Amino acid sequence: MIERLTTMWDRNRDRLVASDPGLVRLRLAGLAVSGIVCSVVVLAALGRPLPTMLVAGIASMQCAFTVNDRTPRAQAVTLVLACASGALSMTVAAFGATAPPLDSVLFILLIFFAVYAQRFAPRGNAIGALAFFMFFFSMFLQIHPAQLGPYLTAIVTGVAANAFARFVLLRRSPERELVRVRKAFRARLGAVARAAAAYLAGGGTDRRRAQLRRADSRLHEAVMMIEDTIGDVLEPPASELLRRRAIEVELAAQWLSITTRRTSTEDLPDEVRDELAGNLVRFESLIEHDPRELPVISDTDEFSKVLVAGSRLDRGAPGDELRRAIAELALADVNAQRIAEHDYSAEVELPEPEPPQRKKVFAYDNRTRSAVQATIAGGLAVLGGELVSHQRWYWAVLTVFVVFLNTSTAGATFVKGLRRVTGTLVGIFGGMVLAFLVTGDRTVTVVLLLACVFGIVYTVRISQLIGSVFITCMLGLLYSLLGTFSFDVLWLRVAETAIGAVAGILAAVAVLPVRTRTVLRSDMEKVLANLHDFLDQSEQLLSGRENVNVIEYSRELDRSIDQVRTTVEPLTHPISLASRRDYGSYVLTTLDRISFRSRLIAARAEPGMLAGDDRLTTIVDRLTANIDILRAALGPGTQRDLDLDTETRLTRKSDDPGVRSMLISFGRLDEGIIALGKAFEVPAAESVQVNVRRRTVSEKPEADRVRHISEENVRRSTQ
Repeated sequence: MIERLTTMWDRNRDRLVASDPGLVRLRLAGLAVSGIVCSVVVLAALGRPLPTMLVAGIASMQCAFTVNDRTPRAQAVTLVLACASGALSMTVAAFGATAPPLDSVLFILLIFFAVYAQRFAPRGNAIGALAFFMFFFSMFLQIHPAQLGPYLTAIVTGVAANAFARFVLLRRSPERELVRVRKAFRARLGAVARAAAAYLAGGGTDRRRAQLRRADSRLHEAVMMIEDTIGDVLEPPASELLRRRAIEVELAAQWLSITTRRTSTEDLPDEVRDELAGNLVRFESLIEHDPRELPVISDTDEFSKVLVAGSRLDRGAPGDELRRAIAELALADVNAQRIAEHDYSAEVELPEPEPPQRKKVFAYDNRTRSAVQATIAGGLAVLGGELVSHQRWYWAVLTVFVVFLNTSTAGATFVKGLRRVTGTLVGIFGGMVLAFLVTGDRTVTVVLLLACVFGIVYTVRISQLIGSVFITCMLGLLYSLLGTFSFDVLWLRVAETAIGAVAGILAAVAVLPVRTRTVLRSDMEKVLANLHDFLDQSEQLLSGRENVNVIEYSRELDRSIDQVRTTVEPLTHPISLASRRDYGSYVLTTLDRISFRSRLIAARAEPGMLAGDDRLTTIVDRLTANIDILRAALGPGTQRDLDLDTETRLTRKSDDPGVRSMLISFGRLDEGIIALGKAFEVPAAESVQVNVRRRTVSEKPEADRVRHISEENVRRSTQ
């Protein structure tokens, strides 16, 4: 019983670590809470009233959430600039409140500044956000010019408290964060090995297949998150090298999953099946929770057996393909750990860091368009908010600012506005219950407030809906703490939030609108360009003309596909029409198919693997020609048929298994491109035929499938 509980604890801990690589979100949430506590303690010691503590707490929380510069020195500069912008904004708000409706006009203009400043991320985010929220809380607390002194002191105190928490209490340690990142990665890697062992031992049931597929997907998500955070914990070129090695491990893990599914369909003796499942379990056990121990493990006899058993040249015995896949994953993992330990002895060359790109101060782009839309939406929100409440119309303007953060299309604005309203509706009940239960107990109220702040910072980056729930609960507690709580106030908050969301949606749809389909086409052009580059470089490598790193090109393709996934989200949301959901799901499923096959090609490609083989030129020429046709079809008023050759037989019985697998992957990639053409109404006939035995439905890897969809739904346009 104790052993089972320990196993459950370890696995749940691994999931937590893997969901937050480096525990970055956990640190930010702790930074927000500790900064608020420090600022409140200082102001309480000075005898300041509660409203000034509120301003200091909000300033500290915003700094924790938005100041994300790479170096401590850059963070310090951003804190000073953000403090200045917040103090200036509160001063302007206080003087504006003496001559209404000047305060409304200034608030609307401030929205343009705050949204436009996001183009200069990360510093622009912090400066714009703190300026906006200090203006907002100036109106919330009805601050007048005569009261400015204590409140400006509170802003400085809040920012200083955040600096103290950031640089002293919770000082960032790149070394510790790197270990946490490695733990997150290895937790997901261990889950793949564990799922593969269960799949093989269980005979390949649908449930085990789903578990294996989920483990692969989570490993991919973890690698993408690690790529975003590794630059903060390692300096170039180590950060770039570790990215490359992490990708290689991911690709090796995916190949292990594919090989496991293939091996499961073979008629293996029971003892061989048990041995292979045992090898997977032993490999999973070698992935220790503390990755710093791996260099010791890699020298052990057990780890050496894994490598030797999979490196045999004959590969004729049953299960040898899976043994080799385990060895390749083990070797890729060791290479990644060497980079993490700053051992570059196995690297042929070190990458050179790219020079930073300067951003234009004044330019018309999507961010400028969003700023214009947000400004007009702010005006509409003021008018609508005034009709509901002359005192609290600024809640509607706050919603406008939030829904225009990091949105690029009308559909994305609509979805974000809906989540904001839904989260507020859910949170209002929580706020009512909490405020009712803790009324009169200031200590408990403060503790729950800090818990809500922690929840906001920890969850808002991954779920706007959950973040909105915590925000509304926090507001209910704030009203209770200030002695102004009532059910009417919270319901008024819902009404103002709905008005702000509607104003934002109307502005996004009516003013310089950008349809999801337009952005989708633009993103697809980048996907196709990256796919074209990947195929060109793969041909260079496989033909032996040049030794290039095609894994990097496959990762660029992954990044562009992830951007499409973000763009298509409004189409796949439950509120979307059924035909649009089908269309969005079809596009995403097809792109996942293309991404999977590209990663597979990158993982298996070797220099000169298809040197002198005309089939490589035939299939790559065909693929790139069809990609060019698709890119042309994405332009306005252009439509062509995909260039379909006569049937091409890619594989022969005499082919080496590696060559055969590579050519099959190219054929599957071709089928994905043909399927993608249907989504953009580019007619196509049958794809290149691959001369291999027909597989049963149960054999077919999940990544090879494109979900069935009617031609009518595929051709429907998106909004």
